[in-house]
Amino acid sequence: MSTRTADELVPARRPLLGRTAVVTGVSRRRGIGYAIACRLAAYGANVFLHHFAPHDREQEWGADDLGAVVDGVRAHLGADGTRVADMHADLAEPGAPERVIDAAAAEFGHVDVLVCNHALSGRDGALGEVSAADLDRHWAVDARSCILLAQAFAGRHDGRPGGSIVFMTSGQGLGPMPGEVAYAAAKAALAGVTVTLADQLADEGIRLNTVNPGPVDTGYVTEDMRRAVAPMFPFGRYGEPDDPARLIGWLVTDEARWITGQVISTEGGFGRWRPHGA
Repeated sequence: MSTRTADELVPARRPLLGRTAVVTGVSRRRGIGYAIACRLAAYGANVFLHHFAPHDREQEWGADDLGAVVDGVRAHLGADGTRVADMHADLAEPGAPERVIDAAAAEFGHVDVLVCNHALSGRDGALGEVSAADLDRHWAVDARSCILLAQAFAGRHDGRPGGSIVFMTSGQGLGPMPGEVAYAAAKAALAGVTVTLADQLADEGIRLNTVNPGPVDTGYVTEDMRRAVAPMFPFGRYGEPDDPARLIGWLVTDEARWITGQVISTEGGFGRWRPHGA
C-alpha cells in the first residue's frame, strides 16, 4: 500500500532540475539525439552535447549547422539558470569518451545522466562483403565507446541520487538487418552487456538501461521506403525522433527509479514481415 500523498504522486514538471545530462551524437536537428537533448533541457537538466559533424558530412543527408543545433536545444531551457554546452569528439578514439565526460563534469560540476545516442552509419556489408576493418570501426564507435563512456561516467558520478545511463541498441534481435552485419554485431553487444553493467553500476547508485528506438525517420527515409514500410506499423507511420526521446526522458527521471538492466523497444508495434531475400 502506498504511503505517498496525492501531491507526491504527481510527477514533477521539471523532474531533472539540478541535474546534468550528457547526450552524445547531437549534430542534426532531425536526429534522435537532438530530440532527446531538447526533451532533457525542457525537463530542467543542464545538457552537455557531444557531436562529430564529419560523420554526417559523409552521409547522404549531410551535416547540419551545429550552431543552430545548440541554439535549438538551448531554446528548451527554462528561466532557472540551466545551461547548454557542447563538444566535438571522434568517439572512435580510445581516449575520447573519457574526455567528453571530463569536459561535462568540468563545465557543470557533476554528471547525473548519460545517453549514448551516437552511432556509425554505413561502412558495412553482408556476410561475404564485410571486412575486418568494417567490424573494427563499428565495434569502436557503436559498442566500445559506449562502454568507455559508462566507465568514465561512473568514475565521475559523485553518488548523488538520480544517476542513470541509457544505451541505444537496434532491432537486431527481433529480425534480420540485411547488409548490416558489423552494425548489428556491435549493437547486439550493447544489448548483451546491459545486465552485467547494470548489476555493477547499481553498487554506485546508477541505473543502466538500453533502448531500441526501432525505425525512426531522421531524414533518410525515401518515399519508396515509406510506402513499403509504413504498413508494417499499426499506426501507419515511421517512428519520429521524439517517440524514443519520450521513453528515454522518462527512463532518466526518478519516475523510473526501479527500472534497470532492461532492454526496451519503442517501435510502435513494428511488425517485421518481408519476403525472404527481399
